[in-house]
Amino acid sequence: MQTREKARFVNGDGQERNEELIGVLTAISIVSKRLAKRLMALEHSQIESAKGARINDPTQSRTIWK
Repeated sequence: MQTREKARFVNGDGQERNEELIGVLTAISIVSKRLAKRLMALEHSQIESAKGARINDPTQSRTIWK
């Protein structure tokens, strides 16, 4: 059987460790938020690019050449 350890905030000797853990988790949160924004921008860019490709696609054009 596996046992699960729970994260505990302790006073005294563990205070420095707790502060380090808080810092690491905060940094992870900030980086993940930036990554999410970049992924959303990339997705938006690809959608707009696909729309532009359809508009400029010569096989979709109804222009009659004389």
